[in-house]
Amino acid sequence: MKLTALLPPLALLIALAGVSGCSPRVEVAVPSEPITINLNVKIEHEILVKVDREIDDLLSENSDIF
Repeated sequence: MKLTALLPPLALLIALAGVSGCSPRVEVAVPSEPITINLNVKIEHEILVKVDREIDDLLSENSDIF
């Protein structure tokens, strides 16, 4: 084989080795603290809706007061 016949495959191998060395690495790590989800806003919203409905019912039943 001639040297010129080996150059393209050799160049391709060198290029692939160089590109694979620069590829980004993704790591998945477990957090040290547990994940907490704060649901206080939803609970307060439900309470406010229930109280608001009760007030509407009271005002509709006693509309002669106002």
